[in-house]
Amino acid sequence: MISQASRQCTVELQALPSRIGQVRRIVSAQLRYWNLDCLIEKAALGVTELLTNVHQHAQPDKVCTVEIELLLDRLTVSVHDHDPRLPTVNMSGPMATSGRGLALIEAVSESWGARPQGESGKVVWFTLPAPSSTPLPIPPLPVYGAATSGPFTGTVPFGDLAEAADAVRERAAVRPAVAG
Repeated sequence: MISQASRQCTVELQALPSRIGQVRRIVSAQLRYWNLDCLIEKAALGVTELLTNVHQHAQPDKVCTVEIELLLDRLTVSVHDHDPRLPTVNMSGPMATSGRGLALIEAVSESWGARPQGESGKVVWFTLPAPSSTPLPIPPLPVYGAATSGPFTGTVPFGDLAEAADAVRERAAVRPAVAG
């Protein structure tokens, strides 16, 4: 169960193939630590795709910052790089071996987007719904006697306790005993 309203983890790196695997493991470990194991697969896939885009397309360098933030019931994974060009979703053909990264992110995430950060580059992000930190409500149990001829089928008047006790005694006296 998540007890804090907000949690955050940031990693700065150079988006090289060897580092992408390390960041996947960092993200996975952080989500395990936050008890969000159910989000590891999608978050690791998404961060891999975003870092691969930085590796393949970002100019002038491959330096970037990965941030994962849990805010109430939403996990946001974002990658900031120094290239101001915003990414676009490609419609890759069935035989293409690349070009599906953002389409994958779009398919597995709740939402995603990219926003410029002035002259310092851009941020590409996606969100995943996190399991609620509030416990599930316990379903109400049937009231004893509600569907049977048990002792609690009638109403008991509120007010004086002596009055309520007398009403219960009266009902018990007129009801035949049930053999067990």
